[in-house]
Amino acid sequence: MPEKLVRKVTAVIQAENLSKLYPPRTRAVEGVSFKVDEGEVFGFLGPNGAGKTTTIKMLTTLASITSGEAKVAGYDVKRESSSVRKSIGVVPQELTADDELKGIENLILSARLHHVPRSESTKKAQDLLKLFDLEEAAQRRVRTYSGGMRRRLQMAMGLVHSPKVMFLDEPTLGLDIQTRTKVWDYIRRLNKERGLTVFMTTHYLEEADGLCDRIAIIDHGVIKVSDTPSHLKEKIGGDVLTIGLSDGEDLTQFFNSVPDVSDVSREGQVYKMKIPRTERALPTIIEGVTKRGLKITEISFTKPTLDEVFLEVTGRTMREEEGVQESWIQNVNLERAT
Repeated sequence: MPEKLVRKVTAVIQAENLSKLYPPRTRAVEGVSFKVDEGEVFGFLGPNGAGKTTTIKMLTTLASITSGEAKVAGYDVKRESSSVRKSIGVVPQELTADDELKGIENLILSARLHHVPRSESTKKAQDLLKLFDLEEAAQRRVRTYSGGMRRRLQMAMGLVHSPKVMFLDEPTLGLDIQTRTKVWDYIRRLNKERGLTVFMTTHYLEEADGLCDRIAIIDHGVIKVSDTPSHLKEKIGGDVLTIGLSDGEDLTQFFNSVPDVSDVSREGQVYKMKIPRTERALPTIIEGVTKRGLKITEISFTKPTLDEVFLEVTGRTMREEEGVQESWIQNVNLERAT
């Protein structure tokens, strides 16, 4: 990712012991605390049913808060919900654009719903159509749009009132890799050029790794870890080095003696070990092998991934479900029942 401009750090989202209890005894979120700084891209990850959507719904005033406090854009979510709604843009998983309206008509309608003055709404709509490469499709009905075009229009609709914070719930769900990459570029551009703060969920861990300044992993309604992607990957043990040698003595003891090397295992003449940074330890390893008169027949290493972090933290894959399936519609129905 390109280096970002240095900005004054100010918390735009603050959650303190935030909890949500649905009747009769379903605790969807239990005492989560975190903050998101101005101009940050913050990723919120977790298995289905972990509490991601419920947390977003509380922060965006779509669900009441059972206990705890939250502020968004400086406004108290419980007491100043109207001001919060004016300050945020929300792009849910479900596409909400009207298929029978043209692209520009959807944007102007969204602007009017957000109380953007009529004198400004058309200009804002045209600017956003240009930003998201939808100018040529502006006069087409949305039913003729591809999935990627619909997703880009949805993002434009969330920006038409110039929010301070954008909530993106799986912004590239179901898109092919080329379209996903383009949407990533739009998010980076909005963040870098406009200083837009982004709070996003995603099931694509490479997406979180490439886009997010920090991520939090939530499971069973509790935040398990929160840090930068690079720090989280370092914490699980660093690189995994695989080295194959010609026949000779067992070098397990030697490898264990190299500074920072751990978890050495051997299968035949192939050794595997964990190293925080392979590039630092590799010269010592190669020198030691050579001094013992052995030849290296293969060598490779892999960097830790967010997938490995996620599995270590939750013990589950990203798509694995446990308990009740989480969705915007289900939570709205539960909310109405309270």
